[in-house]
Amino acid sequence: MKKIIIAIDGYSSSGKSTMARDLAKKIGYVYVDSGAMYRAVTLYALRHGIISESGIDTEALVNALPDIRISFEPAGADGIQHTLLNGEDVEREIRDMQVSSKVSSVAEIPEVRQRLTALQQEYGEHKGIVMDGRDIGTTVFPHAEMKVFVDASPEERARRRVRELEAKGEKVTYGEVLENIRHRDFLDTTRKESPLCKAADAVVLDNDRMTIAEQMQWLLDLYHKTAD
Repeated sequence: MKKIIIAIDGYSSSGKSTMARDLAKKIGYVYVDSGAMYRAVTLYALRHGIISESGIDTEALVNALPDIRISFEPAGADGIQHTLLNGEDVEREIRDMQVSSKVSSVAEIPEVRQRLTALQQEYGEHKGIVMDGRDIGTTVFPHAEMKVFVDASPEERARRRVRELEAKGEKVTYGEVLENIRHRDFLDTTRKESPLCKAADAVVLDNDRMTIAEQMQWLLDLYHKTAD
């Protein structure tokens, strides 16, 4: 079976990262969470005062990009691949609401996207990779052999996100999370630089009412059909 590039795009909290990670593990591919990379840059900006109440100091962030190193640590006992920011495990911090509320604004900065897109393309040079994000099938790997666009209603995505955050001990409300998701959808789909959209040759996976097992079987069936 030939090695291919699998690009999984979709809206925030649609479950694409979980299914991409699980698929990669199942078929023995490398998994790259592109969203975690943008979250890591956002966390760096928050920590260094580049993001404030008045907005993002774009010039300062662009100048800091050479100092931001992002890498991934293999999945440990928790079964999750962790994101490292300049060698520090920040997997938990990059998932909190403070980062979530700012990441879309950071991701629309052209220089940030160009820098991370170049890194992502390096990861895929030898194929055998599963990557999820917003523009993987349209910008990062437009020639990926398998492209999936994941969709689900904002309400269902908000319910999933609340459960995820509560499981981590964070106190959030459904209304707060739903508002954040709708705001991120707007920013992601209307930004000038690589907006979120379905690639013309992507297959849509509407997982609004699917179980995790059903999603995995759907992905495996598509993978075997594509890679055989």
